[in-house]
Amino acid sequence: MNLDPIVLARIQFAANISFHILFPTITIALGWILLFFKLRFNKTGQTQWSEAYQFWVKVFALSFAMGVVSGVTMSFQFGTNWPGYMQTVGNIAGPLLAYEVLTAFFLEATFLGIMLFGARRVSNRVHTLATFLVAFGTTLSAFWILVLNSWMQTPVGFEMLDGKAHASDWMAIIFNPSMPYRLTHMLLASGLSCAFLIAGLSAYRWLRNDRRPSVMVSLKTGVYLAAMLIPLQIVVGDLHGLNTLKHQPAKIAAMEGIWETQHGAPAVLFAIPDEEQRKNHVEISIPNLASLYLVHDWSGKVQGLNDFIGKHPPVAPVFWAFRLMVGTGILMLAVSWVAAWQLRKRKAPRPWLARVLVGMSFAGWIATLSGWYVTEIGRQPYMVYGVMTTAQAASTVPSGMIATTLLMYLVLYVALIAAYISVLFFMARKAGQYEIPLTENPAQTSPWVVKHETHNASRL
Repeated sequence: MNLDPIVLARIQFAANISFHILFPTITIALGWILLFFKLRFNKTGQTQWSEAYQFWVKVFALSFAMGVVSGVTMSFQFGTNWPGYMQTVGNIAGPLLAYEVLTAFFLEATFLGIMLFGARRVSNRVHTLATFLVAFGTTLSAFWILVLNSWMQTPVGFEMLDGKAHASDWMAIIFNPSMPYRLTHMLLASGLSCAFLIAGLSAYRWLRNDRRPSVMVSLKTGVYLAAMLIPLQIVVGDLHGLNTLKHQPAKIAAMEGIWETQHGAPAVLFAIPDEEQRKNHVEISIPNLASLYLVHDWSGKVQGLNDFIGKHPPVAPVFWAFRLMVGTGILMLAVSWVAAWQLRKRKAPRPWLARVLVGMSFAGWIATLSGWYVTEIGRQPYMVYGVMTTAQAASTVPSGMIATTLLMYLVLYVALIAAYISVLFFMARKAGQYEIPLTENPAQTSPWVVKHETHNASRL
């Protein structure tokens, strides 16, 4: 069977970015949560905060390393599989990627070493500053990447000269129409992913009878953070949808499964989209509801896919990915609110609730990936919306070569993600062993280490 090399290249890039995005999704928010743990210790002197910090900083380091390695392979594919992309828009994409490396990546990599190994070598103030700079670096990294991705979705501030894009207004490029919504949506997604991971691993430790205060403060931090962020994400998601409707109506039509332009469009809850017959089978819908939440008018006009024949994305993947994202979000809302209520009422989770939280440890990954598929597949057939199609950016690499490397990537990524998850739960089981050793020179020991080690000694 001779597969289309463009389809194979798209699958390969999707595999790479799907694997890569899992780890920044954790580190972006986890950096700020580590800063919260550190500031709480600085204020209260309670050692459960330092113990929580010491455990989760190792999770951060592991996730950061996985993100760096997977990001390298993704950047190579711009040259191997998509040379037309850089040839056409490299004058814009290149500087934005360089800003990400120079202003963010180096910041994270440099000060992460102080977070991990500097607690007994630098002052507590410097250690806190390092934690802040790493948290700031992760967010700055996300900012530049999302600036580029948003520009690809809503390109402005450039002009085409001899078939190449040249920046005419960098401020318009950076603050393009979809960037504020996309950035906020992604930062909240990171917060939710990290919150459920913290709650899930802490619940796992609690089920294994690790009832130390550091476990409970981590559990409560994760649960309360998730309970606060999910309503915000729903509101931001609605605003993001309205922005997408304005700039990419074909994507919204695919997400909603609406074929014909109509007033009072229904909200399709379930259907089997048929792109050949251009209709839905087994459709279950609520009349007028899509018009209400899309244009905030019960009888408002919503464009259908038939207005964009040949220029709309594959319908079924976008349709189902959107429903998976929304369904996971509703589940996250229910679980986080029930867990928050239980923790405030009982001060400890019931065993069944702890098991649910363990099962939801990676719910954020599911929601993030499905949302990312909606965004990226929904941009098709364009790589840069309205400027360059995916086919125009593709290379002439033979399909057999792409298929071989794709298989190698998939095997490696499955093994790595299994190893990553296994290591996380191994670290949770052995959490008590992750203690800061006594310094050889007590006079140089920061208050952070003194408090932590005094507590450890008292437990012996």
